[in-house]
Amino acid sequence: MNRQRLQPPNDARRAAGFTLIELLVVLVILGLLAGVAGPRVLGYVTKAKSDTAALQIEELGAVLDLYFLDFGQYPTTSEGLTVLAENASNDARWNGPYLKKPVVPDDPWGRPYVYRSPGEHGDYDLYTLGADNAEGGEGDNRDVVSWQ
Repeated sequence: MNRQRLQPPNDARRAAGFTLIELLVVLVILGLLAGVAGPRVLGYVTKAKSDTAALQIEELGAVLDLYFLDFGQYPTTSEGLTVLAENASNDARWNGPYLKKPVVPDDPWGRPYVYRSPGEHGDYDLYTLGADNAEGGEGDNRDVVSWQ
């Protein structure tokens, strides 16, 4: 009779936790979900970076147009985009800073945007070469440009 009191009944022992098989089944299901959902989530993240670059280029284009209204010309290639944030030459016509923040943003991959004025495709060319930092490419590696 003492032995029965020391050991819980069989039903109580089974309800106390998960079996190894149950844990393995859950891990397999989680692995399958990660295998299916993971690539889709990564696809959204990479598309978001290209979309962010396009929006930043569009915003910088609008800011360049404000600069043009004040000076009658776009910044030269040597002046670059930094003239949008600071008046290094102390020009009285400078009505900035033209950017909301006092720094020119980098592209989503951490590199400065490429700016040329006069440009080959218009008054100025403003672009980033994408994740691979090389001309051309598709997906996350595609160039994001101001002239298209």
